[in-house]
Amino acid sequence: MPPFPFDAVLFDCDGVLVDSEAITCQVLADMLGEMGWHLSLEETMQIFVGKAVRDEAAQILFRTGVAITDRWLGDFRERRNAALERDLVAIPDAPEAVRAIATMVNGRIAVASGADRHKVQLQLRKVGLHDAFANKMFSGHETPRSKPWPDVYLAAAKALGVDPARCAIIEDTATGARAGVAAGATVFGYSPGGPGHSSTQALLDEGVATVFQSMGALPALLSHWPADHRSLIPER
Repeated sequence: MPPFPFDAVLFDCDGVLVDSEAITCQVLADMLGEMGWHLSLEETMQIFVGKAVRDEAAQILFRTGVAITDRWLGDFRERRNAALERDLVAIPDAPEAVRAIATMVNGRIAVASGADRHKVQLQLRKVGLHDAFANKMFSGHETPRSKPWPDVYLAAAKALGVDPARCAIIEDTATGARAGVAAGATVFGYSPGGPGHSSTQALLDEGVATVFQSMGALPALLSHWPADHRSLIPER
């Protein structure tokens, strides 16, 4: 069997490992509505998926006249966390895929999320993946810049002692894909269809190497990727 073609695999969390976007965005839509900006769940997801709420403070201020404070963010996270604890489920086949890939790459996997660390840990515990990532969880809230900047992926690769160019990154949004490409990694776009995930074309436009529709297919896709995979990344 040929060697695994990557030195490490880095996963986004929301929309890749856990089906959280609709849950989080419904809480956000409710709170924005209380401030006078009335959005449907679909509209909220179109605007905010893949982005940190704090990074959209200027837009929220423009739409509502209300400045986003630390207290407001704390209330949002409290309500969001309660909803996630109640309703969160894993993306189909994601737990099995993660464990299979971890074996293939000798445990060199990590989560690199734009979300705050508490949310990442809560979600991974909820779907039974916290132990798989152990101390290899990275938050864009703890880097100088969050996605679409590459900082959180660069931090994860550095912690694993791996060249980002030797990493595979799994992303489902254009924002996250842009971060992974900027990090110099090979980005695999997960696009199963439906709200909360960027379209195949949107991911390809950001420079992902390929797009797949089922997390169950990911271990085979990665393990059979050509060893000279860098030559397959579309030029931008």
